[in-house]
Amino acid sequence: MPELRKDPISDRWVIIATERGRRPSDFKEGGAGKVTEGKFCPFCEGNESVTPSEIMAWRKPGSEPNKPGWLVRTTPNKFPALVVEGEVNRTGIGIFDMMSGIGAHEVIIETPKHGENLAEMDEMQIDKVLWAYKQRIGDLERDKRFRYVLVFKNYGEAAGASLEHAHSQLIATPITPRYIKLELTNARDYFHEKERCIFCDMVRQEMGDGTRIVSENEYFVSFTPFASRFPFEIWLLPRRHQHDFSIITDEERIQLARLLKDTMVRLKKCLNDPPFNYMIHTSPNPVPRAGKPDYWGTVQYDFHWHIEIVPRLTKTAGFEWGTGMYICPTPPEEAAKYLREIKI
Repeated sequence: MPELRKDPISDRWVIIATERGRRPSDFKEGGAGKVTEGKFCPFCEGNESVTPSEIMAWRKPGSEPNKPGWLVRTTPNKFPALVVEGEVNRTGIGIFDMMSGIGAHEVIIETPKHGENLAEMDEMQIDKVLWAYKQRIGDLERDKRFRYVLVFKNYGEAAGASLEHAHSQLIATPITPRYIKLELTNARDYFHEKERCIFCDMVRQEMGDGTRIVSENEYFVSFTPFASRFPFEIWLLPRRHQHDFSIITDEERIQLARLLKDTMVRLKKCLNDPPFNYMIHTSPNPVPRAGKPDYWGTVQYDFHWHIEIVPRLTKTAGFEWGTGMYICPTPPEEAAKYLREIKI
């Protein structure tokens, strides 16, 4: 059984993922953009029997669950960091807090085509991937044991991907992760002081200035953050205030697919198909907490969901680990200019 353990100095929770200790080392070769021929892939269409039974899928009419005919497919992770069965038992050993490793860990297989990535998919296929994200976040938020659901994607070996076939993952946790909590707290403090959403103010300022804008459409904008941690880091935000990714409309989802594809094509062409991670930061599960009836009670007003895209171009080294500060060798204004100049 996995465990969550809390470091009392940094206030950081760590997952001790016992289930992943037996993880095989297959499919380790090959980096971003490189398709390894001749290797068995469990995510390819026709190999449904070697993955856990699907939770949901976008299927062609008449196709059966766990059979070919899907366009996007979600399954439990075969080697989960957290397990869905059981109760969240909180305990302590002296000064150390811990709890049972209860959560959900799922894989969203983005396409039946091996070797196709986001920059190569058509917009309607990306829309189906985003639909899967929305459905799974909304469903898992109905489970009162879970405080937060994070959707993330690892692309390329350097970014942590162990399988080449295009896929994303999500993990639902019984706590709000420390970095998310920091964003939520700062956004709430800003709102209490100014009665405005800090993310909305950021969108207005970036669009007004323009030097860090990468791309935009009617509903969304992507830009390189003013204080970028990493070279060519990109954030993608809704232009109108929206705190929860799971309430995105169908029209907004289509426009998001369009802008996400545009952004990923620019990254691929500009940086020669780099490894990257992206994460969707959405609002926490609004389930009440014992003794804290107003837990994140203003989140619908002060938080703004967004996607953070981090190309893996540099390595985190001693200074970053020791201080929590980052050294970014490329000014975000220059990065945005390079990306805007790419011909789509």
